Amino acid sequence: MRKHFFSGIQPSGRLHIGNYLGAIKQWIALQDEYEPIFGIVDYHAMTVRYDPAEMRGRVLDAAASYLAAGLEPEKSILMVQSDVPEHTELAWILNCITPMGRLSRIPTFKDKVRQNPDNVNMGLFDYPVLMAADILLYKSEIVPVGEDQVPHLEFTRDVAERFNSAFGEVFAEPAEVLSPGARILGLDGVNKMSKSLDNCLYLDDSDDEISRKLSTAVTDPARKRRTDPGDPTICNIMNLHDVFSTSEEREQCADGCRNATIGCLDCKKILIGHVVETIRPIRERKTDLLARPDDILDILREGAARARPIAQATMAEVRRAVGVTR
Repeated sequence: MRKHFFSGIQPSGRLHIGNYLGAIKQWIALQDEYEPIFGIVDYHAMTVRYDPAEMRGRVLDAAASYLAAGLEPEKSILMVQSDVPEHTELAWILNCITPMGRLSRIPTFKDKVRQNPDNVNMGLFDYPVLMAADILLYKSEIVPVGEDQVPHLEFTRDVAERFNSAFGEVFAEPAEVLSPGARILGLDGVNKMSKSLDNCLYLDDSDDEISRKLSTAVTDPARKRRTDPGDPTICNIMNLHDVFSTSEEREQCADGCRNATIGCLDCKKILIGHVVETIRPIRERKTDLLARPDDILDILREGAARARPIAQATMAEVRRAVGVTR
């Protein structure tokens, strides 16, 4: 029997290649080894202001992106967090053993406060506990994450250890499985790829949009003219080449940058072809799926029906451990 692990993405808008390279691509590769549980974590998306009327469409869009990228419902479970109430039940129990001081030291909370200064709510502060509940509910022994999520997984291990110390061995302490390759920044070359900063390549961008965005993406600022030599180690376009291009093309672009024998636009044209080849089939599959929303909803309902018995078994064990079983 294959073991489970949980990983999720918020339905906060269109998914981009940062989501794909940093998480989804790795999840897909693990489908034969594990039975992954992929969650569309809509409760996490409530920590920022949103339009309730748009939530259903955002959930469908996220599910279509997962499926279009290669998630196979026969091998994996695709579900919506709010369809499995054990997530929030476990979060409450974990809240009761989590010191507020430990939560305040998670670096991403300060980032979120800067991004949402007029909406610093309890959910924003406490969402790492819900994230820990998401992971621990399915007895995850591994969690595929990007580098920016490692502090959250360290927190999850702390919570599991604290619970086990207080109530007996119930949870494994999951290990991170880091996404391979360089960290991909946004097209501004400075910030993490983000919808709010409009610096993304989306998984449903057209060929023309991909070409336009990459053609204007930031490169080495020292190369103001084609004849200026540059440093490929500080160029985010080269990070993208590391993922999408062949070793010969990467060497050609890196040497040409250092020697000023290739211009940035020429370098980008090579990359554009590979990115288009990667995104086009995902976009086309996603368009087909969104034309059949009832099929997506059937997959999500079946996913919740498969996830709930696993979650219920864990919660029965948790309730016995904490002494609330009648």
